[in-house]
Amino acid sequence: ETNTLPFHPFENQQGDILRMEKEHQVLQEQLQEAEDKFEQLQSRSLEETGALEELLKKSVEETKVSQNELDWFHQDSEAQMKKWQQEKKENREHLRALRSSAKKHTDTRDRYLKTIDDKEKQYNEYLNTFLDTSNKFANEKVKLEELIKKSQDDSQECEKRAVKAELSVFQTWKEAEVWKLSGSIAKAEANLRMLKALSSSPGAAPVWKSHIDSWETFLSNVKKQLEKVEAEYEEKMELVKSGARISLTKVETVDIPSP
Repeated sequence: ETNTLPFHPFENQQGDILRMEKEHQVLQEQLQEAEDKFEQLQSRSLEETGALEELLKKSVEETKVSQNELDWFHQDSEAQMKKWQQEKKENREHLRALRSSAKKHTDTRDRYLKTIDDKEKQYNEYLNTFLDTSNKFANEKVKLEELIKKSQDDSQECEKRAVKAELSVFQTWKEAEVWKLSGSIAKAEANLRMLKALSSSPGAAPVWKSHIDSWETFLSNVKKQLEKVEAEYEEKMELVKSGARISLTKVETVDIPSP
């Protein structure tokens, strides 16, 4: 399309065809120059011949020229005529050679032009095929982009449902653990109230003190466990909301035996 490469097989290097056309033009100009020169020579020769003939006629009529001078004049005229005929012959041969070379270059140019026309037709066929294929690919691309967009929308919807499901699972596990630990806390608090009530009677405090201490330790550990479970489940749910990929596992808890 930009004509920057040689046109094989008619060019060995870029610009050969243009150079041959220039050479053809130069040969045409040389041919025209030779024809002009030939006509000038012919006209000059005719003029010279006429002048010589007039001079000869005038010399015969007006003066008596010796036979030797007359012979010399004829010899000189014949020499001039032979010289002119030789020049005429050489010019004709040169003209014939120029015409042959011009015809050769013309035939070559016509052949190149025909080849260029054939290649241009072939190029147009390839171009039409390419445009048809390009249009088909463009249509397929639009369809694929629509499918990709639909798949992306479906994928985003699935991700949203997956996140919602994971949050629901973590929330369920959290509530189950909180309910379990809250039950243990309520039980421990009830036992502590009962033990403290029993220890308030006279003389009973030393008997119940160790039990009260054990339940208070148990209650403190269970509360810490509850805080840990809530914090870790909240952390997992925040990670899921932010789009992070984490394993769907329960928070590890320690089974604290009651006193």
